[in-house]
Amino acid sequence: MAKIKITQIKSTIDRPKDQKATIVALGLGRISKSKIVENTPQIAGMVNKVSHLVKVEEAL
Repeated sequence: MAKIKITQIKSTIDRPKDQKATIVALGLGRISKSKIVENTPQIAGMVNKVSHLVKVEEAL
């Protein structure tokens, strides 16, 4: 399965609890923090939910 790099680019201040929890579940929490994960349907759904807070790139 392909890997993707998820980087948080915006703060979770004044965001709903579910979006904050999704950011934590992705392993993020600070601006500019990155995580490389497998691109599964579950991860894709989480990224879609917080797409306005993160940047997604294909990992090499």
